[in-house]
Amino acid sequence: MAPILLIDDEDQVRMLFQIALEGAGYRVLAAESGPHGLRLWQHQEVDLILVDIFMPETNGLDLIPRLRATRPTSKIIAMSGGSWEWDYLDTAKHLGANDTLKKPFSLQALLDAVSSQLGQQEPASGS
Repeated sequence: MAPILLIDDEDQVRMLFQIALEGAGYRVLAAESGPHGLRLWQHQEVDLILVDIFMPETNGLDLIPRLRATRPTSKIIAMSGGSWEWDYLDTAKHLGANDTLKKPFSLQALLDAVSSQLGQQEPASGS
């Protein structure tokens, strides 16, 4: 199984998600910015991208069409917080995200969304 690319500018959120995903048996590449995520994306095959919408430099709404254009079959989950951002999550879907998660969400919701997008019940190495 190819790794999951996690792009989120918040250190604590990124580390928490990475620990949860790795604990469930997934391999994770973590990026703290859009440009860093794009560099990892260009050099690594990934099965799924988790991308935060609001980040400095390059936001998720700019990244999603670029990711989708380069590798149309990759799965993308857009994440964002705040009640005013429902429209942004809808926009992310229109730009090519397969799914969205509204922060705050449980780690179980994250794992369920990842499993759903990867079309499997359990990660390859079990939980």
